[in-house]
Amino acid sequence: MRITLSHGTIFTFPLGKVMEMAREAGFDGVELVINQDFQKVNCKKLIQELAGILPVNSLHAPFMPLDDWGNPVDSLKRSVELAADCGVSLVNFHPPSWMGVEFGFWHWMYRITDFQKEVGQGNVIVTLENMPWVGKRIRLNPHILSSTEKFIDFIQERNLYMTFDTTHMGSGKANFINDFYLCYNSGRIRNIHFSDYGHGLEHLLPGRGILPLTRFLNHLRNTGYNDTLTLELSPAEFPRDERIIVESLKEIIMYLRKETGPPSS
Repeated sequence: MRITLSHGTIFTFPLGKVMEMAREAGFDGVELVINQDFQKVNCKKLIQELAGILPVNSLHAPFMPLDDWGNPVDSLKRSVELAADCGVSLVNFHPPSWMGVEFGFWHWMYRITDFQKEVGQGNVIVTLENMPWVGKRIRLNPHILSSTEKFIDFIQERNLYMTFDTTHMGSGKANFINDFYLCYNSGRIRNIHFSDYGHGLEHLLPGRGILPLTRFLNHLRNTGYNDTLTLELSPAEFPRDERIIVESLKEIIMYLRKETGPPSS
């Protein structure tokens, strides 16, 4: 199992520094979030330079409008093309938001019959991410496919893979293990975004929320999960000090490897 770092975890640092910190902490690679750093630059050259520091294992397609990246459909297609050009094997994207009136994106998704062939072009694994529930008194999910069962049916019918996000699933069901098994048994999980959730806050450090994360990691070990686990935390979880951040990340990696590795004799 590869353990990677979402660059969104420490996106307040320059991209090169993010890669260096991830390398020093001991990650196997990085998931790059396509954000403002990828506007009006040679993106292929930038990713190749970053990959010279630490492997780029995946790209996260834009989830906000960016200059020169077009609408959500255009930005997803461009992310896949960029990944293929740079030898990056996986691109993840968010489903359309019905609350955000992304109806064109929604209709486009339902017109695709085979995402790996029509979008991934047979070169890049395309994954869809489950999204969080929000609100205090009234809880709702502002994205389509909020039901686990409907999500699974959609990705199976259209040859689409999944990025399973623990904090997003936990925002709707704190004990999300059964839903994880439904997703796992579909054979469609290729990436996991790992973080805690609690008190209405997402992407917390493990142990700061209410999710059964150690039990979840043990399930990964017991099921023989052999794809990617991506640590995706909020930058607010860390102080600004670079040294403290790297040491904290080292501790988290030790925890992840301990709980997913073979039992000690």
